[in-house]
Amino acid sequence: MSNETEKSGVVCLLLLLLVGFLGAHRFYVGKIGTAILFILTGGGLGIWALIDLIMIITGKFTDAQGNPIPLGN
Repeated sequence: MSNETEKSGVVCLLLLLLVGFLGAHRFYVGKIGTAILFILTGGGLGIWALIDLIMIITGKFTDAQGNPIPLGN
């Protein structure tokens, strides 16, 4: 089972909503490689951003170590 993360789901959501086109939420959780791809592709032309939004809201978004980032913490 995964360990708990110290990252906040609320912060992650706010970063996505405010500066999502820069991949800030992915930098925040330690996913540097995909954050750079996020910048270069404009969030996968918005598709990755929408998928990440859904994953964050449902609690399925994870940090770089695979730990889920619940929205409630």
